[in-house]
Amino acid sequence: MISQLITVVTSLFLLVTIVNLFTARTIKESASEITDSVVCLIPMRNESVHAREVVQSALAQTNLHKFQVIALDDHSTDSTREELSDIAAPNFRWFSGEHLPPGWLGKNFACHQLAQSVEADVLVFLDADTRLTPGAISSSIGLMERWQLDFISPYPRQIAITFLEKIVQPLLQWSWFASVPLRLAERFGVRSMAVANGQFFIVKSRAYREAGGHQAIRGEVLDDIYLARSLVSAGFRGCVADGSKVAYCRMYKSARELIDGYAKSQWRAFGNLVGAIIMVLILIMTSIAPLIAGVLGYSWGWYGFLAIVTTRIAVALKTRSSLLSSFLHPLSALMWIGIIKLSWYRKFRGSLEWRGRAL
Repeated sequence: MISQLITVVTSLFLLVTIVNLFTARTIKESASEITDSVVCLIPMRNESVHAREVVQSALAQTNLHKFQVIALDDHSTDSTREELSDIAAPNFRWFSGEHLPPGWLGKNFACHQLAQSVEADVLVFLDADTRLTPGAISSSIGLMERWQLDFISPYPRQIAITFLEKIVQPLLQWSWFASVPLRLAERFGVRSMAVANGQFFIVKSRAYREAGGHQAIRGEVLDDIYLARSLVSAGFRGCVADGSKVAYCRMYKSARELIDGYAKSQWRAFGNLVGAIIMVLILIMTSIAPLIAGVLGYSWGWYGFLAIVTTRIAVALKTRSSLLSSFLHPLSALMWIGIIKLSWYRKFRGSLEWRGRAL
């Protein structure tokens, strides 16, 4: 019974991956000329290392006839403000954010203030550690219009340098690429299947405001996912797209940053504690048990292991991420389970925090 269940589930993952491999939206550089007004909004808190580069990356965008870049400093304690003050460009400005009100998380309130500070047809939310190719925004908006979408989230290439990054980071794309039939979710507006990445998120201003913007998700730690779900619930169409050809991001540069970064949100990633337990069981069943069964001599175990590894290889090739961890997937799954447990432990203790703020 268990062997049959594992075979069925791993086969489903493989099927979804193959379908997405050939049907998922992909952003490529194009010569799209955008006449709508576009604003790139960049929230920052202690981003002195990234401030200058991310703004320059945004200012270098092409084929945008009415374009501006706005950054917000969210009470940084480093030299972020000084870095921003040194940037001189006619279509760039920055301002200091207000104090965080009760019920809001920091990034959500920063994005809310940025969106309220400007009138534009299209809003582009960009994380400070994300870099764009010169045609990233115009190409994405051009395809968004062509596909008749209200929002699009071009998923940047995730840069992984250290061993731990290579083990954990590729799970970001794999988790949705192998489990969510993306075009079906887009076509039928399935809220629970909405996928997005806040590193690079583009939305029509009208849709954003009618869906309630970041105010509707002010307390959500997974702001990107819940912003997409809020838009879908309001009747707007959008999707995640492979943006690895137009954007890249290195989220964390140390083991401590990576573990803390994921631990802050994994308690919310699966809805509730029951959802988290189910996810842990699925990871054990599909990612760890098959290899153990194969080593013990069961052919169905090797099938399940090879099926999951094939999904990882396919996603890595599609999104230009690390191939190394494809073959070490059971180790990746163990790391993920550990981070989920740590996240819930900190949640119960009330010790979750990020960037010096309690969550």
